[in-house]
Amino acid sequence: MRTAQALSQIKPYLFATIDQKRDALRAQGIDVISLGIGDPDRPTPEHIVNAMAAAIRNPKNHQYPDYAGSIEYRTAVAEYMQRRFGVEVDPTHEVLTLIGSKEGIGHLHTAFVDPGDYVLAPSIGYPVYSIGATLQNANTYFMPMSEANGWLADFSQVPEEVLAKAKIMFLGYPNNPTGAVATEEYFDRAIAFCREHDLLLAHDNAYCDLSYDGYVAPSILERPGAKDVCIEFFSLSKPYNMTGWRIAWACGNETAVQALGTVKNNLDSGQFTAIQDAAIEALTGTQENVHEMCELYARRRDLLVEALRAIGLTCESPKATIYVWAKVPAGYTSESFCATLLEKAHVIVTPGSGYGPDGEGYIRMSLTTPDDRLLEAVERIKKAMA
Repeated sequence: MRTAQALSQIKPYLFATIDQKRDALRAQGIDVISLGIGDPDRPTPEHIVNAMAAAIRNPKNHQYPDYAGSIEYRTAVAEYMQRRFGVEVDPTHEVLTLIGSKEGIGHLHTAFVDPGDYVLAPSIGYPVYSIGATLQNANTYFMPMSEANGWLADFSQVPEEVLAKAKIMFLGYPNNPTGAVATEEYFDRAIAFCREHDLLLAHDNAYCDLSYDGYVAPSILERPGAKDVCIEFFSLSKPYNMTGWRIAWACGNETAVQALGTVKNNLDSGQFTAIQDAAIEALTGTQENVHEMCELYARRRDLLVEALRAIGLTCESPKATIYVWAKVPAGYTSESFCATLLEKAHVIVTPGSGYGPDGEGYIRMSLTTPDDRLLEAVERIKKAMA
């Protein structure tokens, strides 16, 4: 039996590998603290669960859903975009329901990328940006990122021969995993660059509602001319603690949204309408739970950053996301430090190298762990480093 050649070029998925290591240790009776995966530890808010309970009992929801998503859900998305960002999108043509933003980002490659083409991806970012290209037998050019430039992907030096074959430029701010945020000026330059080089600008905005210290993350679609070249991805997973529900959306440029919809029409049958009904409640109902999650994560961020600095690890205090990005100690690589923490401290963190070539030398820690376990994890790390 011969699998597709593209599969041989893909390493085991980072988070699946982490799960396997965690499960193997727990099977031995070892207490493992995982700061690896950004999966909220708090339940989905009750009013959303209640909406789902009612929706699942409605017989009309027991049939195939609309391929693009229910017009009610897409209208709720359009209302959210207007209320939250002042951005107008047409729910019938410029909004598409997704079974999680990861699925939509992956399928975007199928809609735009041919074998031999390029996508431009941040050199530190969500792995699907480049994995999607690999599965299309296409190439990824990693735009360099560094602490010196605020972790903003540098697209100014992309070689002309790459640009000639490039189709999509991926960006994501607030950034997973660094927690970096982008300025309006940066977004404007990115839009102009993509217009000049006939690129689709795909912006991953999954963390826009989890921000701190008065910072409010924007939509790239707020910027002048953005809709000419941009499609933007949003997710209900993190702000509403709905990771397992698999509900998200894409919106923006009509051509891009419709092209992505064509792929999805032929590969899936849409998200269960009852989940869309629950998502409507999330988007249109009280947002107090989102504010509470921001307060919770801000407190955990402060606890973790202070504790890490106290044991000699260098890290910034992010304005957004649910992650802390920290340098590994001298003498370690990202993977060797993660392995040491797993073996000696029974603490799981993710290696920065798993997010791209410029992530080497860093680790990502998730804030989706109760306060006491966060502090215990840091204490274990301190002992392991002693």
